[in-house]
Amino acid sequence: MDIIISNANNEPIYEQIYKQIKNHIIMGQLKEGDMLPSIRSLAKDLRISVITTKRAYDELEKDGYIYTVGGKGCFVAEKNTQLVIEENLRTIEGYINKIIELAPICGLSDEDIINMFQMAKKEI
Repeated sequence: MDIIISNANNEPIYEQIYKQIKNHIIMGQLKEGDMLPSIRSLAKDLRISVITTKRAYDELEKDGYIYTVGGKGCFVAEKNTQLVIEENLRTIEGYINKIIELAPICGLSDEDIINMFQMAKKEI
């Protein structure tokens, strides 16, 4: 599992860790029951505070992405597929709203946007 911390990013480090681990889980790169690195080892690898790493793990656990087994470590929780779908729908809605905001500035019609979408879909 690769986690990349950017000091140039305005987001707090714990949020960067939280989002990257959450995305690994949502995309299936981390599967149910997979063990996460210990808080201390991740902090050491990223050269950050243990407190920062713990905060990211605490947030992931609070939101249901991971669970902790005392003396054993942190593990990926069973996916709540409805939760994942809702999260993805919110993300898509955010992108759509941004497109609606930017399209008129660029002089794009609805048809232009649909064509761009269709071309992008073909490239994947």
